[in-house]
Amino acid sequence: MKNLTILFVLLFGLISIVALAQKKSNNHKIVFQFTNANDTIQQKAFANQLNNLTALWPKAKYEVVVYNMGLEFLMPTKSKHIAAIKVLHEKGVRFVVCENTMKNRKITKDQLIPEVEYVPAGIAEIVEKQEQGWSYIKGGF
Repeated sequence: MKNLTILFVLLFGLISIVALAQKKSNNHKIVFQFTNANDTIQQKAFANQLNNLTALWPKAKYEVVVYNMGLEFLMPTKSKHIAAIKVLHEKGVRFVVCENTMKNRKITKDQLIPEVEYVPAGIAEIVEKQEQGWSYIKGGF
């Protein structure tokens, strides 16, 4: 009987640990900054980073804030990774573009893939996400 009680306690403890680990993995919120995508190697590295994370934490929230030279990553005429971006978008990754950058670089919405969303200021978006408890990662290398 004593062995059965010990086994029950161990089993209950293991189930509790697994449940807690699963709950933690579902609460991740990560905002990425991506600002320099002229290099196709950097684009590929970033897409791989996102694929690895979405495979590890499929229920986490992901937002990629793109500004400065990062816009090329989302331009069909300049990016070799549009198919990967679309797959990531289908997994729930949000790609948001800085309208200030678009204005300064004279880039229009029709030059970007339709999966993107827009924010007035990319840096402000990152700050607001961090204030809401999101983890910040600089994307790419």
